[in-house]
Amino acid sequence: MGDDGGHAAAGRWGFGANALLAGISASSIRAVLNVVMSEVREDGPRPVLPLAHGDPACFSCFRTTSVAEEAIVDAVRSGNFNSYASTQGIVPARCAIAKYLSRDLPHKLSPDDIFVTAGCSQAIEIVISALASPGANILLPRPGYPFYLARSAFSGLEARHFDLLPDKGWEIDLEAVEALADENTVAIVLVNPSNPCGNVFSHQHLAKVAETAKKLGILVIADEVYGHLTFGNVPFTPMAAFGKIVPVLTLGSISKRWVVPGWRLGWIAKCGPDGVFEHNKFVDNVRVLLNITTDPATFIQSAVPTILENTENEFFQKTVDILKKAADICYDKLKEIDCITCPHKPEGSMFVMVKLNVSHLEDIHDDTEFCSMLAKEESVIVLPGVSLGLKNWLRVTFAIEPSSLEEALGRLKSFCNRHAKQSK
Repeated sequence: MGDDGGHAAAGRWGFGANALLAGISASSIRAVLNVVMSEVREDGPRPVLPLAHGDPACFSCFRTTSVAEEAIVDAVRSGNFNSYASTQGIVPARCAIAKYLSRDLPHKLSPDDIFVTAGCSQAIEIVISALASPGANILLPRPGYPFYLARSAFSGLEARHFDLLPDKGWEIDLEAVEALADENTVAIVLVNPSNPCGNVFSHQHLAKVAETAKKLGILVIADEVYGHLTFGNVPFTPMAAFGKIVPVLTLGSISKRWVVPGWRLGWIAKCGPDGVFEHNKFVDNVRVLLNITTDPATFIQSAVPTILENTENEFFQKTVDILKKAADICYDKLKEIDCITCPHKPEGSMFVMVKLNVSHLEDIHDDTEFCSMLAKEESVIVLPGVSLGLKNWLRVTFAIEPSSLEEALGRLKSFCNRHAKQSK
């Protein structure tokens, strides 16, 4: 071998950490939860109770329908779906998704309007990447799902935040949206039903969102992964109902309604004034991105028509009933805790945002410290609101087995009582 020379001879190598990723890590729910989880005592006497993530699949009461399970098994055993899928997704899956989404719309979507993705997370990646032209910016909700912020930062797309208003049922501050937007704004993101707030936007409010977006000349990215998981007085309205007014990209998946997040099957559905996505070359961008990324498993795609068309309403109703019962438990129990305020009873999704009043606590200074100490002392995991854009708030999920939820909230109350300031 010759002289090693160059970087190696000097004790240096030509690769290293990507500094951009270090900053983005702070915007990851998984990274934040890993820090909180690290505080749990390995020798703790009680099981860990998760009130921080939206994956109830590990609880037997949330098991998916046998229709979905059998559809997957049949697809695998057929031996017909072991090959690569087409870039946009196999035609039967796209037809089924278009038909499924069209049930709630005043117009019909076509298979050409659908792009099948590896879960809703990949749908977000694709859409953000397709929009990230130099100098562009995007409007994101606060509090919000931090994956949008992380992907925007990674793609060089400037993120500007508008507030969701807790005293108005977490409606969008549309005046702030208009003030934030400029000629470089490309889109506004809304999550409905809401992660993390648990509200459901009314038809009237979404109509105002559509008119505002039209006025600003921007498209609406509607994250509806929790679509139809509603149990309050406000019915779910898909944003694509306003697709004749404003361009809408609907992001969805089977992850939440069918309780199978590990199956990683999602979609992007486009709907807008005639030809707008083609005229602006957006579809071309999406196809380029799909050509250079992974596809959802072909056998999962092949099961989609059966899953979407044959799942019985009883399964959906059972899931919603459990979520409603859990939401009621969560809201009632949280009201018993002096240092926590819940401004809006959850009506959808699997979450609720609550305000933490640290002035009521003796030795806790912010939401991050609160969550770390709660994990250490009570083995209960809650997500600090600062990771979602609101300091000294907490996101609590109620999508766990109801008896476990009651135990977790009981531990939370005990923790707060133990750390409460004592009156003199």
